[in-house]
Amino acid sequence: MQIPFHSSPTSSLGVEWELQLVDRETRQLTSGANEILERLSPDGEHATAKHELLQSTIEVITGVCTTVPEAMADLSSTISQLVPLAHERGLGLMCAGTHPVTDWQTQQISGDPRYSKLVEDMQWLARRMQIFGVHVHVGVRSPDKAIAIVNALSAYMPHFLALSASSPYWVGGDTGLASARSKVFEGLPTAGLPHQLADWAQFETYMETLIKTGTIASIKEVWWDIRPHPTYGTVELRICDGLPTIAEVGMVAALSQCLVDLLDRELDKGYTLPTPRRWVVQENKWRAARYGLDAEIIVGQDGVQPVRDALRELVSDLRSTADRLGCSAEIDHVEQVLESGASYQRQRAVAAASGGDLTAVVDSLLAEFACGRPGGAP
Repeated sequence: MQIPFHSSPTSSLGVEWELQLVDRETRQLTSGANEILERLSPDGEHATAKHELLQSTIEVITGVCTTVPEAMADLSSTISQLVPLAHERGLGLMCAGTHPVTDWQTQQISGDPRYSKLVEDMQWLARRMQIFGVHVHVGVRSPDKAIAIVNALSAYMPHFLALSASSPYWVGGDTGLASARSKVFEGLPTAGLPHQLADWAQFETYMETLIKTGTIASIKEVWWDIRPHPTYGTVELRICDGLPTIAEVGMVAALSQCLVDLLDRELDKGYTLPTPRRWVVQENKWRAARYGLDAEIIVGQDGVQPVRDALRELVSDLRSTADRLGCSAEIDHVEQVLESGASYQRQRAVAAASGGDLTAVVDSLLAEFACGRPGGAP
C-alpha cells in the first residue's frame, strides 16, 4: 500500500483548537455547534470552524501559515466571528482539557456519520470522549524525515504535556492528575504513544495491515500523540491538553515549529536523530500527566531531571531557531507559565479560593479565554 506524502518545502504551520460551548448561567457544556456553524456559513462547511464529536464543541483551525503570529491572527479572526453568535444563544467559549463539572453522559453526539460510526465501534470509550486538545501541524520535507522526526519528538512529550496540562477535574471531581484528558484519550485502541517505525515503507505496511484487517477504515483513525499527516505533509503534535488562552496556544505552536524545524535541519546535515526507549517515553508521559510541572522525568541512562529545568533548557536550545522563525515572544511565554502556573494549577487555585466551587473554575476559564492571557487579566 502506497501512501503519498505531500511534502512541505518549509516548516509551515497549522493549528487546531477545540473550543467548549458553555451555558453562561449553568456553566454546563451545552449543544449549539449546529446552529452557530449554520449561521456562520449558511452555504456549507466553514473553512476555519468545524464540527467535532460533541455538539457542544467547535474546532477552530488555521490555514497554512508561515509564522506563529500569523497563525494566532488566523485563529483570532475566526473566534471574533464565533463569539457574538455564541453570546446570542447565552453561550460562552472556553477551553481546557476537560470540563470541570459536566457529565459526559448528558452530551449529544454530532450528526456526522463518521462520529456515529466511531461511537458504534468504540461504544463507551468514544461516548466518554468529552475532552479537548490543541493540535499543531508543522511541515516537513520528506516522508522518511517525518518518521524520524516523530520518533525523536517523542522524547519531548512530557515537556508539552506538563506545560499544557489543564484537566485536573472530571465530572465534578478532582482526579489527582494534572492531565486527566491524556488518560481518557488513551482508552481508544489507536490513540496514545506513536509506534517507533524505521521508515516510511514500514509506516505504509503498518497502515495497510490495520486497514486490511478492519481495524481502521482510514489512516486518519490512528490518533497517536504525535503522528505524520500525509495529506498535509506535516508532523502533527496532538499531545497537548486544550489550552485556555491564545497566548498559551501560541507558546506550544512556537515550541512545535521550532523543534520540528531544528530536527529537519539536523537531518539535512546528515545527522541521525535519536529514538528514545519506548518504556522511558511511556513513563515520562505518565509522570507529566500525573504531576504536571512538578514531574521529574527520566533522562539519560538512569538519571532524572525536573521537567521545569528541561523546559528551560529546551527554550535555550531553541532560541536561535525562534529568532529566525519570528516566534521569540511566544517561546518566552514558557517562562511566564513556569512562574504563574499551568492551567491545572490555576484551576486548583481558583477552586481552593472558592471553597471547592468548580463553577468558579468555569468562570475563570471563560475569563481567561476572553482576555487571551492566563489569569483573566489583559
